[in-house]
Amino acid sequence: MVAPLSLLAALLAVVHVHGADALSGYQINCGAGGERVVGNVTWVPDGPFVRVGSAAAVPSPPGGGGMPPMLSSLRYFPDASARKHCYVLPAARKATYLVRTTYYYGGFDGGDKPPVFDQIIEGTRWSEVDTAADYARGRATYFEAVVRATGRQVSVCVARNAGTAPTSSPFISALEVVPLDDSVYNSTDFSSYALSTIARHSFGHDASVLSHPDAGDEFNRYWEPYSDGAPVVESQGSVAPAAFWNKPPEDVFRRGVTASRGDTLELQWPPAPLPKASYYLALYFQDNRAPSPLSWRVFDVAVNGQAFFAGLNVSTAGSMLYGAAWPLSGQTKITLTPAPGSPVGPVINAAELMMVVPLGGRTHPRDVIGMEGLARGFAKPPSDWSGDPCLPVGNSWTGVSCSQGALARVTALNLTNFSVGGSISDSIANLTAISSVWLVGNNLTGQIPVMSSLHHLASLHLEDNQLAGPIPPSLGDLPRLQELFVQNNNLQGSIPIGLNRTSITFKYTPGNNLNQQ
Repeated sequence: MVAPLSLLAALLAVVHVHGADALSGYQINCGAGGERVVGNVTWVPDGPFVRVGSAAAVPSPPGGGGMPPMLSSLRYFPDASARKHCYVLPAARKATYLVRTTYYYGGFDGGDKPPVFDQIIEGTRWSEVDTAADYARGRATYFEAVVRATGRQVSVCVARNAGTAPTSSPFISALEVVPLDDSVYNSTDFSSYALSTIARHSFGHDASVLSHPDAGDEFNRYWEPYSDGAPVVESQGSVAPAAFWNKPPEDVFRRGVTASRGDTLELQWPPAPLPKASYYLALYFQDNRAPSPLSWRVFDVAVNGQAFFAGLNVSTAGSMLYGAAWPLSGQTKITLTPAPGSPVGPVINAAELMMVVPLGGRTHPRDVIGMEGLARGFAKPPSDWSGDPCLPVGNSWTGVSCSQGALARVTALNLTNFSVGGSISDSIANLTAISSVWLVGNNLTGQIPVMSSLHHLASLHLEDNQLAGPIPPSLGDLPRLQELFVQNNNLQGSIPIGLNRTSITFKYTPGNNLNQQ
């Protein structure tokens, strides 16, 4: 449903950032044993955000030089039976976040080829993770997305796919989740789409990646250098990042590429061909000359021969253009054509390109509440009971079946003989579309909760547990109930009259101490 997305690679030497201002959000060093401070960033261990997987140290690459702390460990997930392995982080409801996942294999498992697997964000299959090409060049691979939290949590997961070798395990080196201001990329309908970063470049630079706060980027976005041989100009003035919706860092305006007076400037950017899709495209410009009332710089902007903006008048204060859903495919060319009589050639300083990714639906909030409540009540639920209970399709929680559609609903739960302990949470009453509940042969204790809201429930199997207390009378009133099996428990009290009707197959012996009314 979601096409594989392009990726960005960061040299191991420049994945870290420096500066004085602390970052907001979460910077998680997966598999680490404690906090590590790098410049202004405090990388925290991942224990509070994930409950499965194993930690592993990553050996330094041949030739020495050390390893950035966030790449010196990782978490891998050897449980091949799990449908996904999720990190869950606190979030503000309806807030927008930049999510970055980083992968560096390092031969942690004794192999020489990184595994291939999927990554999932908020129930949408985001992309396939194949880091072999970058790893062969001694690089880490990172992915970025911009998403909106629908609830008070954000989930980021990895999962096996058809390309995952049976003996290999998905892994992750670092996870960053940074809140964005409301104005950033706000032309995107984040209730239906996410953005996945394809390229973010500062033109005229040929050195290291620019990132917060070396480049003044308060959201720690990576601005990679890009130079294609066009003349480079240095800026003589400053810009105010807060004046731009996307708040680009001031440092990306310090250099730009230009053409001679009267000449057209053409950029083959981004360098790699693009899959056919819709893209969010943002372009940033600044007149590099000293401010003057007599100076002007006007040009037209085209993308692949189509007009993007006509008559752009760039000043020393800077300008930004964007297209919220621009159709692109193959090699992309940006053309800047000067206006007749313009005293100087066109200039461009930076650009961002993100694929507009349709969300893969979501699970009904009521069902999410119900399933999360069950997970908290159970002792030792299946290891993949984290993240979205239903989505993406094929990666629902173990034992959970769901309907498909814009809002997925939980329709069945079967954890027969899973050695689950704990109790059945009252939150099961939120699963109002469920028709079948099988929790046979576990170690469940406590009472059977009230399920009077489960009007679609046809089959309820709770036999062979350690449940106690009475059978809720409301079970006899469920209109579609056809099977109720509760034998081999410690139930007591009277059998509800409604369970005596001939349309219900009701088994309560052996075990229990129940009597007819």
